[in-house]
Amino acid sequence: MRQALPTVTTMLDRHAAVGLLGPRQVGKTTLALAIAKGREAIYLDLESRGDRAKISEPELYFTQHEDKLIILDEIQQAPDLFTVLRGQIDKGRRLGRRNGQFLILGSASPELLRQSAESLAGRIAFFDLGTLTPAEVGPSLKVRDQLWLRGGFPESFTASDDEVSLEWRDAFIKTYLERDIPQLGARVPAETLRRFWTMLAHSQGALFNAARLATSLAVSGQSIARYLDLMVDLLLVRRLQPWSSNAGKRLVKSPKVYVRDSGIVHALLGITTLEDLIGHPVAGLSWEGLIIEALIAGAPRGTAAHFYRTAAGAEIDLLLTLPGDRHWAIEIKRSLAPKIEKGFHLACADIKPHRACVVYPGTERFPLSADIQATGLDDAIAELREM
Repeated sequence: MRQALPTVTTMLDRHAAVGLLGPRQVGKTTLALAIAKGREAIYLDLESRGDRAKISEPELYFTQHEDKLIILDEIQQAPDLFTVLRGQIDKGRRLGRRNGQFLILGSASPELLRQSAESLAGRIAFFDLGTLTPAEVGPSLKVRDQLWLRGGFPESFTASDDEVSLEWRDAFIKTYLERDIPQLGARVPAETLRRFWTMLAHSQGALFNAARLATSLAVSGQSIARYLDLMVDLLLVRRLQPWSSNAGKRLVKSPKVYVRDSGIVHALLGITTLEDLIGHPVAGLSWEGLIIEALIAGAPRGTAAHFYRTAAGAEIDLLLTLPGDRHWAIEIKRSLAPKIEKGFHLACADIKPHRACVVYPGTERFPLSADIQATGLDDAIAELREM
């Protein structure tokens, strides 16, 4: 079961409504049904004509089942429900009813986020469910390499072999481009958006260069910015912003961009086997993206994620600012004998983090300098969760 289960359960105990957001096929419905087993609940799939018919009179339906958790899947299919949900939540507050009235599942469309911000402000808490992480599939290096190659979408990861997994990911990409994104109202040709997505995969973890991408696609810089916003809103791409609180340094101002699932990176680039991946130029940054997603998923709620880079060459792959303004500086290496780059030393001297470490694929913890340790991913996540 997903490690998000206790977190989302606790959120439901504290809030009237919880929004569980993530790409299609990431496991939102499975997680929601697992939560439903522990309480009286009703599940409605809003892509089902029959389930939509049940709530043709939503106020009446919700009132009839106000003692249950109501799970609304693919909420972007019924955006008009947000104003009804607001009324139900406010009525429940006036009558002193419990929290945990609604669990709302959505594919994080721009429409979903806009509607919820306007209608449910102060009434809903959101949780971003990503793909499976190394911490969720176990400590075996072989299994984690499989996760790295295939990515963390459950059906891709658990496929019978690499070829079947790749077929699933190719179909996922095609469906998103040809059906899901157009349904959200985005008027971008599927082939243009696929080329954009592929270019992001080629430049995984690089600074975002809108001008270069615009030239390659023969579109405007404004169009490139719009494409990136769309992919970020759909939780398919992470835009990692630079940390900018050090006014005395010449800091990089462009964000770094990662396709969030490593398996999608490899499908877009035509990488089919682990051997092909290890020899590919994207290997190091693909691994870095996988670990960044795992560390952000494992960090306490309220943690902010950035990177740090100066014109002088100081650099931190991932800078986590935990609640209480505590900084973790993290370098990511896919080597069992990691070494610290000069830029990481310089950056730590600038930031003076509370904790500095190099996360690597091994399990032992050992010092690399007086104040920097090499740490396995599981130990790093366990330490983050204790904060």
